Amino acid sequence: MKPIKELPEACAKGLKYLLHDIDDTITTNGKLPPEAYAALWRLREAGIRVIPVTGRPAGWCDLIVRQWPVDAVIGENGAFVYYPDENGAPRMFVHPSVASPQVRESLTAVRDACLAGAPGCRVAKDQFARLYDLAIDFCEDPPRLGFETAQRIRRIAEAMGAQAKVSSIHVNIWFGDYDKLTMARLFFERVWGAKDLPQAGLFVGDSPNDEPMFAAFPASCGVANVMAFADSMKYLPAYITEGEGGAGFAEAVDRILALRGG
Repeated sequence: MKPIKELPEACAKGLKYLLHDIDDTITTNGKLPPEAYAALWRLREAGIRVIPVTGRPAGWCDLIVRQWPVDAVIGENGAFVYYPDENGAPRMFVHPSVASPQVRESLTAVRDACLAGAPGCRVAKDQFARLYDLAIDFCEDPPRLGFETAQRIRRIAEAMGAQAKVSSIHVNIWFGDYDKLTMARLFFERVWGAKDLPQAGLFVGDSPNDEPMFAAFPASCGVANVMAFADSMKYLPAYITEGEGGAGFAEAVDRILALRGG
């Protein structure tokens, strides 16, 4: 990983899209700091399309696409995208491989196995707002458990035939053949008619569930706290910030906009 200050000018000037994770990428200790939120507005004013790519639920994503300065939001690790129509009203694009509502029974079985097999973990407080996945909390609310517990939860889910990805706070579990990257590609091509992703984009993230994006984007950036997971990740970002969380995100945006001359 190279320091973000080494991001080349040509990359910044050719940038059309900035995709980013939310938790612990633009937030710090669970809060969205002013410098990170201001950075989103600065990107918009610079004409760069901004797309959060998150494991957070549909209920959160509806609010985000309405109230944040973003052009779309990919939620539940790629199950859907919310984006505004020509009148500004949110529309929803759903990945074709999302499981049917009957999958709830299977997710319930996975939930019970995870709760029994990883003592101290619990269903995430935002589960009520989810449509397609199950989120098991290991580090958002107390008791905060270690990464080994998250990996145990992931292994339990995968042994039951589910997909499972570890974020900095949750293990997200679902049935369906998609992830953050496959949905980003599909949405850009089918809805926006754009075939220049990831070459014209930059992704910023912080944790193992961002690995597909780190692997695919030539210009990918981790905020400094990604180092907590580095030993367990196969694909690391090309660049890294000095700051953690929201401060690191603002640092990356500062570098991009300085190279663009504004």
